[in-house]
Amino acid sequence: MRTWRVALAFQLIAGTAAAQGDPAAGRRLAEAQCSSCHAIGPGRSGPALPGVTPFQAVAERTATTSLSLQAFLRTPHAHMPNIVLDGQQLDDVIAYILSLRAAR
Repeated sequence: MRTWRVALAFQLIAGTAAAQGDPAAGRRLAEAQCSSCHAIGPGRSGPALPGVTPFQAVAERTATTSLSLQAFLRTPHAHMPNIVLDGQQLDDVIAYILSLRAAR
């Protein structure tokens, strides 16, 4: 049981370290895949459906980390299309969302 916990801890640490993406590529992907529902730009600008969280608000949450975004984006959600991102695309979108903290 302890070995399993240690292995999980290493996977989480490796996943966090591997989440080094390109924010510019993440923005382009967000514009193509997410902007019809989410406001993806800084300052809550852009189109957004009622009740859909802007990317800026996601970035500003204190609980938002690379790891929390990885878990969220890999989990299916009701009312959200099933957009499949490969590992690099996921890292890029996460890097873009986290870059919005600096755009406050």
